[in-house]
Amino acid sequence: IMTTDTRPKMRTQRVEVGGRSCCLTGMSKGSGMIQPNMATMLGFIATDAVIPANMLDGMLRAAVNLSFNRITVDGDTSTNDAVTLSATGQSDFVVSPTAPEEALAFQAALNELAIALAQDIIRDGEGATKFVEIEVLDARSVDEADRVARTIAHSPLVKTAFFASDPNLGRILAAVGYAGIDDLDQTLIDLYLDDVLVAQHGGRHPAYVEAD
Repeated sequence: IMTTDTRPKMRTQRVEVGGRSCCLTGMSKGSGMIQPNMATMLGFIATDAVIPANMLDGMLRAAVNLSFNRITVDGDTSTNDAVTLSATGQSDFVVSPTAPEEALAFQAALNELAIALAQDIIRDGEGATKFVEIEVLDARSVDEADRVARTIAHSPLVKTAFFASDPNLGRILAAVGYAGIDDLDQTLIDLYLDDVLVAQHGGRHPAYVEAD
């Protein structure tokens, strides 16, 4: 499934619990007009596990919120997006409310598969030269962390800095500042680029050297 994609995107995961196993295989399509929640992208995942439809629905929603709903290329959205999860029931691997070990293992594999497929979309993003992950730690809530991460990711100034390989910490801190967090205490903000501490307590780290 390719339009502006430069390569196909397919992934497979295998789950085994107690000598019984199942397989999850998925494909995704998309490289432009990509912004949460989803956008011009399609994803199709199938498994041979035995799972009731209501559990499939809940598991897919959880996986999508950790993956396809947390990616962005250009900040544009469209009306054409979908991710589906189908179960054929052809294996002896049964997922049910009374099989918690199987359910947890299946959900973990589904999450991993969805994240890999979503990241494949980003790595093939139109005009993209870099793949960047934004990790927000110690926020007061998942919603706050998500808001900060999205604001940084959607900032044109942050994007141009990364494109130019310019570690412009001020642009990232500014994005955190206008993310709309109530009672933001900037003195509690530490900022790392990979493992390099560039800002501490909301300001430039005294030992930071730009060449690092």
